[in-house]
Amino acid sequence: MTAVMEEKEKKDAKKSRPNLGLFIGGVSVAAVFVSVAGFIAISPNTFTVERADRVEAGFLGQEELEGDYGVSDNPNQVAHMATPFAVKAIYMTSCVAGTPSFREKLVTLVDETELNSIIIDIKDYTGRLSFFPDDPKLYSAVSDRCRAPDMKEFIDYLHKKGIYVIGRITVFQDPYLANLKPELAVKKASDGSIWKDYKGLSFTDPGAKDVWEYTVDISRASYSIGFDELNFDYIRYPSDGPMKDIYFPWSNGKNKADVLESFFSFLRQELSAEGIIISADLFGMTTVAYSGFDLNIGQVLEKAAPYFDYVSPMVYPSHYPSGFNGWGNPNHYPYEVVKYSMDEALKKLVATTTTVRVGGAEPISTTTPLIYRKLYFGAERLRPWLQDFDYGGDYDIEEVRAQIQATYDAGLNSWMLWSPSNVYTRDALLAE
Repeated sequence: MTAVMEEKEKKDAKKSRPNLGLFIGGVSVAAVFVSVAGFIAISPNTFTVERADRVEAGFLGQEELEGDYGVSDNPNQVAHMATPFAVKAIYMTSCVAGTPSFREKLVTLVDETELNSIIIDIKDYTGRLSFFPDDPKLYSAVSDRCRAPDMKEFIDYLHKKGIYVIGRITVFQDPYLANLKPELAVKKASDGSIWKDYKGLSFTDPGAKDVWEYTVDISRASYSIGFDELNFDYIRYPSDGPMKDIYFPWSNGKNKADVLESFFSFLRQELSAEGIIISADLFGMTTVAYSGFDLNIGQVLEKAAPYFDYVSPMVYPSHYPSGFNGWGNPNHYPYEVVKYSMDEALKKLVATTTTVRVGGAEPISTTTPLIYRKLYFGAERLRPWLQDFDYGGDYDIEEVRAQIQATYDAGLNSWMLWSPSNVYTRDALLAE
C-alpha cells in the first residue's frame, strides 16, 4: 500500500538503509473494526485432515526433525526438508531472490542468528512467477521484471545449509491472470469491466474453479523444484477499493466464507496426497472477530484451520485500528497486540476441539446425543507474521523483540518476520 511504502522509505532514508522500493504484500485493514467482548468458536465443520507422516511427527514436537534433510535415491527427485519444530523465518521478495548479492546477506543473517527458515515469493502481487516452472502451461506467467533464474539451485543451496524454504503464493490478487482471462476477474457492477483496488490491482473471483486449478498447478510446479512448504496469501475477497461498484461473476449471491472454505478443501484434497505442507495467511483481525464473522472478505479462522498445516495471522500492530482493545495507537503496544491476538486465536482453535452435545458443549453423559465433533487444533498450528517495517511507528530492536516474546508468551513457538524492503532488525534476533 502507498502509505506503508512512503513510511518505510522515510525510515530507510533516515537510517541510510538500502531499499528496493518493492511493493508490500501484507494486509490492509480498512474500515474494518471488530469490537470483541467474547465469541462462540463453534461451527459444524466435520472435515477430517489427513497428514503425511513427517508432518504428524512435526506436530508431535520431535525437535530432532530440526534441519532434517531427506536425500532421495532418485537423482531426478527433489528432496525436501521436514518442517522444523519451531519455524523462525524471514521473508524474501522475488526481486531479492534474483539478486545474488542481496539474497546472500539474508542467508548470512539466517546463518548467524536464531533464524532457520526463509519465505520466498513464488507469485507476488503482480501475479507473475519468480522462476521458470517445468509445466509449459505456466511459462507465460513468468515475470519479466523480478525472478530467480537459478531458483532450484538456490533452494538446494539453502537446504544444504539446513534452511527450511517456504514458497509464498498470492492467490486471488492477480492482475496478470485477471487481464489474461477477464472472464475470471472480479468486475465492476456498473459496466462489467475489470475491477481494481485503490492500488490499481485487480483480483480474480474466489469462486472461479479455474483459478483454483491454476493455483494447484503453480503449487505442484513449485514443490517439484524443492520448496518445502507452500504459503498461500490473499486467499480472500478484495477490501480496499470502490466496494460499491463490485461484482463477483462466479460467486455472486454465495456466502464468501463458504466459497473460501470450499477452496481450502480443494487445496487440501489436491496437495495433501503428495505430502505437500501448506499454510495460510489471514488478516490479523480474524483472531479476534466474533465466531463466524468473515470481515466481509470471507476469512474466518475456524474455517481455515481444518485445511492447512499452519495458519499465519498477520498480527502487525500497525494494521489494527485506533482504539483497538482500548489502545489509542496499537503501534505503541506491539507486545500487547500480538499477545492478545494470539491468545484469542488459540482460544478459537482449542474451542474447536469441543465435542458438542445436546444441552451444552461439555458431554453430559455417553448417552447424550452427539451433534458434531470438532477437530483438535493446538498451538502448533499457529505461526504468526510479525512486523519488522515502519508504518505508523518506529519498529526497532525493542518493538520486534517484544512481538517475538509475545508469541512465546501466548504458548506458540514459531513466527515469521515481514519486511517489504527485506531489511531486518538484526539485533532483535538472538545470535546462533
